[in-house]
Amino acid sequence: MKKLNQLIELPTLGLILLSYAIWALLLIYNNYIPLPVWICVFALNTTLFLSITHEVIHGHPTKSKLLNRLLLLFPIGWIIPYERFRDTHIEHHNTDELTDPFDDPESWYHPRFKYENMNRVIRAILTFNNTLLGRMLIGPAISIPKFYISEVKEFFANKEKRGYLISSWFQHFALCAVMAFFITKFSTIPVWAILLSVYFGISILLIRTFLEHQAVEDHQERTVIIEKCCPIAFLFLYNNLHAVHHEKPGISWYELPKFYRMNREHFNSLNNHYIYKSYGEIFRKYFLTPKEEIAHPFLRNE
Repeated sequence: MKKLNQLIELPTLGLILLSYAIWALLLIYNNYIPLPVWICVFALNTTLFLSITHEVIHGHPTKSKLLNRLLLLFPIGWIIPYERFRDTHIEHHNTDELTDPFDDPESWYHPRFKYENMNRVIRAILTFNNTLLGRMLIGPAISIPKFYISEVKEFFANKEKRGYLISSWFQHFALCAVMAFFITKFSTIPVWAILLSVYFGISILLIRTFLEHQAVEDHQERTVIIEKCCPIAFLFLYNNLHAVHHEKPGISWYELPKFYRMNREHFNSLNNHYIYKSYGEIFRKYFLTPKEEIAHPFLRNE
């Protein structure tokens, strides 16, 4: 078993198979499940699948990129092609300026000069989005179109990349079509319930990303640690220990808690105690209170 786990990480493989199995069973047996329960479970599985996708992007569960890709072939998270998720996320890891509104594709900050030119309605929406309640309610409606717009801009700005972008999105749509055929063949669940479930799944994921990076001068202090590895942390595959993940992105999800415990003082010092005890603490502090300014405090202000 140990030798087999060296070739393929069995816990990660098991999660991949489990997530696909839950997805298929929910669709096939939807008539036996109350719709509110179905939506909740489907949403949670969407969150789990997106967390697994993040894990695969970082080289798990095998050393073969092709095999890893094939294991995660069907995009049951629906919204983004695997290749584009991978590219932008690796860009996020490789940028020299985490949180930069232009260089970090996962930044929620806005350059001050743009923020100051926004009308009051847009500012109010973005301020609400900077509360945890707002991030969960409207965060997906902001982040998904933002990603699609950035893809269109990339297509027109980068001629050399157009073929790759077309290929990535065509493959994604083709796989989505196969999944849609499966749904119409084996399920009677309404389309709106699937769309709502995927939206809720992304909303749950945005709890993790809500404050995982802060805009401060010291690069090491920009990435958070949320210490309690509770059930929702498992749903995020322990990326609540985000500073650990950024320093050691190759560590498997199931090894992160132990690695953090063994090196707790190091990471607490490294990020200057940008630490929360639990997600409960974050809900209490920021559910209705904006976590910080929308405009980046020191980058790209002109």
